[in-house]
Amino acid sequence: MNVAKWLLLGLLALPLAELATFIAVAAAYGFLMALTLVIAGSFAGGLVLRYAGSHHIARIRVAMSEGLGQGRFTALQADRHGGILLIAGILLVIPGLITDFLGLLLLLAAFWQSLTGQSASRASPTRDDGVLDLDPAQWHRVDDPALPDRDW
Repeated sequence: MNVAKWLLLGLLALPLAELATFIAVAAAYGFLMALTLVIAGSFAGGLVLRYAGSHHIARIRVAMSEGLGQGRFTALQADRHGGILLIAGILLVIPGLITDFLGLLLLLAAFWQSLTGQSASRASPTRDDGVLDLDPAQWHRVDDPALPDRDW
């Protein structure tokens, strides 16, 4: 079987695995605790998507339109950290304990990348068009004393 068939089989088995996991957690910790975990995960996913939402989606959309026109897929190259956050948010919003666990793992990976300073812009600071994309922590404004002061 090829990869697509295994992926389809995994996607079809996911609801059954989620249900079995929910039943196991409900049997061990109680139905109310299991339901609270699922609701809290979905709420956290909504917050992640709201936080990571518009800015990262816009960057990925622009990168995809530029990359697909050139025959390349550059969405994750343009905004790897934001892409990981978006995937984590989507996994958290999907009700279920397995997808919540996977989403939390991705959130921890994104958090670890931000802690260690490994972001997509440090890995590849220049794009094909010669634009240098810096993180806000990597630049600051320096006024030139030779220029007259201007009140903006």
